[in-house]
Amino acid sequence: MPKPLRLGVAGVGTVGVGVLTMLRAHAERLATRCGRDVQVTAVSARDREKRRGVDLSPFEWFDDPRDLARSRDIDVFIELIGGAGDPAYSAVEAALDAGKHVVTANKALLAHHGVALAELAEARDVALKFEAAVAGGIPVVKVLRESLLGNEVARVYGILNGTSNYILTRMQHEGRAFDEVLSEAQAAGYAEADPTFDIGGQDAAHKLAILTSLAFGTQISYDSIYLEGIEQIDDVDIRSADRLGYRIKLLGVAMKTESGIEQRVHPTMVPKHTAIAEVDGVTNAITIEGDFVGDIMLVGPGAGAGPTASAVVSDITDIARGVDGAPFIVPASKLALYERAQMRAHEGGYYIRLSVYDRPGAFAAIARRMAEQEISLKSIVQSPEEGDVAQGEEGSGAPVPVVMITHRTTEAAIRRAFDAIEGDRHIDRPPKMIRIEGM
Repeated sequence: MPKPLRLGVAGVGTVGVGVLTMLRAHAERLATRCGRDVQVTAVSARDREKRRGVDLSPFEWFDDPRDLARSRDIDVFIELIGGAGDPAYSAVEAALDAGKHVVTANKALLAHHGVALAELAEARDVALKFEAAVAGGIPVVKVLRESLLGNEVARVYGILNGTSNYILTRMQHEGRAFDEVLSEAQAAGYAEADPTFDIGGQDAAHKLAILTSLAFGTQISYDSIYLEGIEQIDDVDIRSADRLGYRIKLLGVAMKTESGIEQRVHPTMVPKHTAIAEVDGVTNAITIEGDFVGDIMLVGPGAGAGPTASAVVSDITDIARGVDGAPFIVPASKLALYERAQMRAHEGGYYIRLSVYDRPGAFAAIARRMAEQEISLKSIVQSPEEGDVAQGEEGSGAPVPVVMITHRTTEAAIRRAFDAIEGDRHIDRPPKMIRIEGM
């Protein structure tokens, strides 16, 4: 039997403990399937004394992950530290430069430095694997890297953040306010004490940037992603969507257009009858549209010790079996320059919510502004459920909510109509818009 594959694990938090536990529990199975033993020989973490529920005494300890990365006693460096900067970045760079294979679950690191690290891995003829960096236990990276190589991908989209999906699901099913559900999600451990990265969309955007490169063979361009979180979604939007036949989800979408690659993360209205509308709670879901395979949807746990550890170990077994290839499918030097599509050229349907003063001519003026931009309205709701807003007598001038669904139009047209409507002073607050994604 070949020599054992020796692993060094940097970061022994929730995922790191999950990896150690899985490797120990399935050591015999992995040796049989990989044709060699897979052994952890060393670890690194910030606190040597912290109780983690797993015995670290058999492993050599490194206080500095960069020293572990350069150790002659490991073949693979497992980076589970997190964050786009140091020590994660310098440790991974040191490991690759020293000729070590690298497995990472660090989406932020790849979104900001993935191409440079891929170039270094290719130059040193070692692997850079990152299945766990996108959607936890869902093997979407492997599907794009291996299963769909013969397809031209037109679009990748999905629910990439479990925290946001959990919050929107609770709002939908229980009719509760955003702030209340967020507080409970934090208490239950589904949201961080500072939830900005999740509810603001940055977490989903990091994952989308990686998927875009894999799907379209372009350099990673995280800064090109249009980003909008769920902070402004309220119970009125949730109820309006339900009455109109939709659910609201935070989606990450990457697609080819005539003007370039479009990347966006934002709240999205999806029809109730679609499969993705039924993906609730902390579950993730990703749909890939290929020219020959058609649409495939991958659904599963997007985070957690077990699912993420499973993805990390999958990468380790690939290295043990000699399964390799360019980190982003195409050699880093041949990744196409990212050409950003103009977001305002995006076409689709839109949900629009206006708070309109109830006075003669207001609704007619709004309709006229829409018509001027050739925006066709699919439906209009002017009689909200009781409790949506405080309402006066008919014609009193008090603001009332008006919800509209448009047929396919451009975002540029919507923005021009909004500017004109605000200029007419028939509304008491800025308009709200949620995109409708075609499924």
